[in-house]
Amino acid sequence: MEMSQIRYVLAAAKHLNFTKAAAECNVSQPALTKGVKTLEDELGAPVFHREGRRILVSEFGKSMLPHLQHIADEAEATRALAQNFKLLEKVPVRLGVLSTIGHVRLARFLAAFEKQHAGMELSVSEASASDLKDQLTEGDIDVAFMTMSDELQKDFRVQPLYSERYIVVFPPEHRLGRLNAVPLKELSGEDYVDRLICEMREMVMSVCQAEGVELYARFRSEREDWVQAMVLAGIGFAFMPEYSVTLPGLLQRPLVEPSVDRTIAAITVPGRKHSPAVGALMRASHSFGWPG
Repeated sequence: MEMSQIRYVLAAAKHLNFTKAAAECNVSQPALTKGVKTLEDELGAPVFHREGRRILVSEFGKSMLPHLQHIADEAEATRALAQNFKLLEKVPVRLGVLSTIGHVRLARFLAAFEKQHAGMELSVSEASASDLKDQLTEGDIDVAFMTMSDELQKDFRVQPLYSERYIVVFPPEHRLGRLNAVPLKELSGEDYVDRLICEMREMVMSVCQAEGVELYARFRSEREDWVQAMVLAGIGFAFMPEYSVTLPGLLQRPLVEPSVDRTIAAITVPGRKHSPAVGALMRASHSFGWPG
């Protein structure tokens, strides 16, 4: 039994005409008729009754057609999977990541994704929120992992991944380390390390102003590693997303009264068709066991 013979039978059953079936299968009518007869001989009974130029599906043929259709569907699905696998390897995925997102948990996701799709080429670049939006729009990256916002939801396709709280990080032996959680007002007048690149910085600062909390920035930096290093050195405290802390030794306490959090999402351009590789990344990011 050959796939071509199955295709001939299904086309003939569809048109009830060998000539039309041959045209659909892009073969000559004698070739199609021969293929159908060969399959009927192998099955041991006629699939069609011939009445001159007119053909009818036999009772035996009616019982066989669903099985033959299933074989054809499975073969097509197998071909599609094979083609997609080839495309996964040939077309790289360009992932842009917000620079304030913690690397440890993202690396775990990327490692799991690579194991599932060995051989796929993946490039990862860091940028600010505004730069990532521009890169998505211009087609320089395929997907961006960044903080979800109302503005993004208006202009892009947003797939939430996980949420994380903002916490307060202190140097060892800081007086507020005795607390299980730190109310915002407790930080008024404390030495402060300012994370300039934080996409939620203006919101946090406006909350501080509304609550009458005065902060004195003794150090400012756009680099997350420098911010954490200066906190650990005793310069002051910093606000950070809880999954972005990477430096051992820092004291971490939840920020409360009010609490602040953010949602990290996978962002793509609406209406832009995903390549098989990008589609695989989006499905994997949706099903991955993210923190929280």
